[in-house]
Amino acid sequence: MSDLADLTARMRAFTEVRDWGRFHDLKSLTLALVGEVGEVADLVQWLPAEGAGGTAEGGHLRERLGEELADVLLYLVRLADVAGVDLAAAARSKLEANSHRFPVATNLGVAPVRD
Repeated sequence: MSDLADLTARMRAFTEVRDWGRFHDLKSLTLALVGEVGEVADLVQWLPAEGAGGTAEGGHLRERLGEELADVLLYLVRLADVAGVDLAAAARSKLEANSHRFPVATNLGVAPVRD
């Protein structure tokens, strides 16, 4: 079993044993996910862009980022499970599509532009 499949099964079991499935509808999980992404943004919002990575490498900020990113991942995994989306397959497919959409020859060192 892949790590993602294992995590999905563990999240499903965590939810079921607490009888939380009735609260885990598509809308509620999406809003919870957005809230957790907001908490990540809150941690880095006022850090200077240059050097922010170095700031995040040490101490308390790195620990807090890890906690909030874990929340984002767990909500995302649960959302995909409830929606019936194979997240690993969808991510592989998206990465493959993006490799064609943004070929290295024309996108090396260039920020991507939305269509």
